Amino acid sequence: MLEDLTTAASPVSWPTAYPQGYAVVDVETTGLARDDRIISAAVYRLDARGEVEDHWYTMVNPERDPGPVWIHGLTSDVLEGAPLFQDIAEEFADRLADRVLVAHNAVFDWSMIAREYARADREAPVRQRLCTIALSKELGLPLPNHKLESLAAHFGVVQQRAHHALDDARVLAEAFRPSLRAAAHRGVRLPLLECRPLTEWSSGPSIGRQSGGGYPSGSWRPSRKRPACPHPNPGRYEADRPLKQGMRVAFSGDTSIDRELLEDRAVEAGLHVATSLSRLTSLLVTNDPDSSTSKVVKARQFGTPVIDEAAFGQLLRDVDPA
Repeated sequence: MLEDLTTAASPVSWPTAYPQGYAVVDVETTGLARDDRIISAAVYRLDARGEVEDHWYTMVNPERDPGPVWIHGLTSDVLEGAPLFQDIAEEFADRLADRVLVAHNAVFDWSMIAREYARADREAPVRQRLCTIALSKELGLPLPNHKLESLAAHFGVVQQRAHHALDDARVLAEAFRPSLRAAAHRGVRLPLLECRPLTEWSSGPSIGRQSGGGYPSGSWRPSRKRPACPHPNPGRYEADRPLKQGMRVAFSGDTSIDRELLEDRAVEAGLHVATSLSRLTSLLVTNDPDSSTSKVVKARQFGTPVIDEAAFGQLLRDVDPA
């Protein structure tokens, strides 16, 4: 299957709108929360047509408990002598510069990378990202699910060390190349999303070692409890009309702007940010209205209006008062 698709997907001319280079990235982390840390990172640099130029890998000392060792295999002893993120930030940035960041579930990898650079008082040199899950949907690949192993199996790529950043990045690079060629052959518009550095995030207390060699588990940016929306819910959003303060807005899927920043802007405009979707939800914001997430499925069931992030950003500029 891989040979047939690769051969068929070799276009005579390459789409001029496609990026000039890619950085296929995988990071392993101490967990999934915003205060978790990167413990290893790998980058495969690809040229405009998806051919590998080079690769790079590093472990990173997270200055805290390494989290699910049974998944990534990196213990505190192994990470003890690894460099801190600020020590590898420049080299990591050189690998990412002037390229589209490619990852499987790219919003996660990008969010972790952006937060690490924010902690180091720097900006990651990434302006666009491409999620291979979104690309596989654009191509209509017959995958049983959206796991990396399923994408790899479709293209005949053999995984050697699952959840090892370097091998995961290799597998993804090998699966991305035929995907990119198929997209170019069919003239598919790549699902590129903007990456905005987290300059609006303020760094909290520094994370340092505790006596006895252990690591604290504190957050560098404490979680916030939003106050209740002071405005009554005016009902559902109506197309071609402005938003109104008090409307209940839910978000689903990957967004160009960091989710928390987007939610902050909605709250500042007087909207109610809902963590789940119900019959009372005024609007669902998603860049993937055909996905099967619970919020999108419920929106279809309830007839909840759905718009994308760009349209929502325009509406936020002029919200009617309650």
